[in-house]
Amino acid sequence: MIKIQLVDDERNVLSALQRLLHPQGWTLHLFDDPEAALAALGEHQYTAIVCDLKMPRLDGLTYLQFARQRQPDALRILLSAHGDRSTLMQAINRVEVYRFLSKPWEEYEIESALLAAVDLHRLRNENQRLLAQVRSQQNTLDRQRRELLRLEAEHPGLTRVCRDNDGAVLIEGYELDD
Repeated sequence: MIKIQLVDDERNVLSALQRLLHPQGWTLHLFDDPEAALAALGEHQYTAIVCDLKMPRLDGLTYLQFARQRQPDALRILLSAHGDRSTLMQAINRVEVYRFLSKPWEEYEIESALLAAVDLHRLRNENQRLLAQVRSQQNTLDRQRRELLRLEAEHPGLTRVCRDNDGAVLIEGYELDD
């Protein structure tokens, strides 16, 4: 299930984002209080977190920095009407934001940024799953290789197979009937 956290102190912005993103079928958690949103990070796993930059009590960069510590796999998107070079550099270097989007926004920008974030999150999860599977298979192969070496040490020649020209297995001590 895809969960997106939306954090902005302006309720009308949250409502607009909800209307825009609702057709995607994602679960949207809206917060106008960053402290309540922080608490939700302990209760839910988010695919993406969209946060406003300028909020009272806690700015978006600080919020996303906390979010990064609590949910490093969630992709972070910063939304702001105030985007200077220093803020962008902090967003990239301190918070490792996935995207920086301007207010007012074009609907396709928000949708495409979140669709790409969801796709990237899925790819990362699939890569982690496949990596775990490969590691498990490698461990199994390593155990089998050690057992094969142990058996060969106890019974020399046990692991060698003799074949005839056609590839049939030849068993020592037995003659093949023609």
